[in-house]
Amino acid sequence: MPRKANILLVDDRDENLTALEAILTSLDQNLVRASSGEDALKALLEEDFAVILLDVVMPGMDGFETAAHIKQRERTKDVPIIFLTGAGIDRHQVFRGYASRAIDYLTKPFDPWVLRSKVEVFVELHQVKQQLREQSRMLRKELAEETGGPVSGVAGRLSRRVAEVNTNLELLRDLVVTEERDDDSRTIEAVRDLDRSVAQLTTLVEALHGPGPE
Repeated sequence: MPRKANILLVDDRDENLTALEAILTSLDQNLVRASSGEDALKALLEEDFAVILLDVVMPGMDGFETAAHIKQRERTKDVPIIFLTGAGIDRHQVFRGYASRAIDYLTKPFDPWVLRSKVEVFVELHQVKQQLREQSRMLRKELAEETGGPVSGVAGRLSRRVAEVNTNLELLRDLVVTEERDDDSRTIEAVRDLDRSVAQLTTLVEALHGPGPE
């Protein structure tokens, strides 16, 4: 069972935070409050988050400034942000939002079902990434135990072999076309099978190289 994801709720008004919690509680994830942009940045230093719901209009550091700081940090630059804003937003604000690389906008009052469904998608994506990282760690550990040496060396040799196979596969594709045998369904299917096998091997090698940045 995947671990619960952290969802960051950022708003300077307690009643708005309470309303967000009421909407999202059925997702059964960890809901973390932040009453300002500064508080949000502090929370992001302590935990990893699947998604951030960020109010635009806040005293001091507003939502756009907060988002800019979030996207400048290596650890948090890829965390999706959903801006929550009041009605009457102008084009300049929309531009600022997309310049901050936010994922989406929701205008208050928003549909609770829409908000919950958007957040749920990001939670699922976050949990899939966590599972892939864990599988990668387990695979590297098992391979190190079996080979009795560092995984990096094995992964490097496999990477070179995959590159060689890809080169040979490309030559085979060219040969099929050059000899005008592209109407040969058996040949085409064989090439496709090789493509699938190489793709699977490439995925394995990427896992051996280890997870990307958290």
